[in-house]
Amino acid sequence: MKSPLPFFFLLCALVTTVFAQKPAKPDALAPIEDQPGLPRVLLIGDSISIGYTKPVRDLLKDKANVHRIPANGGPTKNGLANIDKWLGDGKWDVIHFNWGIHDLKHMPDGKRQVEPEDYEKNLRTLVAKLKATGAKLIWATTTPIPDGELNPPRTFGKVSEYNEIALRVMKENGVPVDDLNAAITPHLAEMQIPKDVHYKPEGYATLGKQVAISIEAALPAKK
Repeated sequence: MKSPLPFFFLLCALVTTVFAQKPAKPDALAPIEDQPGLPRVLLIGDSISIGYTKPVRDLLKDKANVHRIPANGGPTKNGLANIDKWLGDGKWDVIHFNWGIHDLKHMPDGKRQVEPEDYEKNLRTLVAKLKATGAKLIWATTTPIPDGELNPPRTFGKVSEYNEIALRVMKENGVPVDDLNAAITPHLAEMQIPKDVHYKPEGYATLGKQVAISIEAALPAKK
């Protein structure tokens, strides 16, 4: 009987070769090293923003150091608990931010994770914190949630209701709005994952382009 060892070693070598040829997946949550002389940008948001982080970085390469919070931003109450840590001690030139989908989510008791009144209150507190940094702020509207059954099963309140609240808060505070909802809505059928709030790569590329345009317009003029 032939020894199975040669076959085992051949299999190991094949697997090693395959994995060696497959490039490592970029980690949007990993910290980046600043390129000296470029403005510093901070992205704040949930998993949707995680998806468009790399496209934004690619589009703003050699124009800005695009950082992001090292986590899913979750609901506004999570933002309140972590905003000081996320902002850190460094200087930010532009902060592009969003909270919404997690606030909208229905919890086991049937209530939304953050009800509209608290969402508005939390946003006002967060905007005040962000304005205190001296950075130029850009608010991103919350992207659409598909109608009907979702996978995994979960339900949400109305995106439009929370976007209206946020727009009122931003208008009162003089914060420009990046309307990601309007930018992606015409492309939902082909760019949003079916029965999901998330997007295919081409969807994140579209969102990333919109975000990059908004950020670049807000960058300080070159000296």
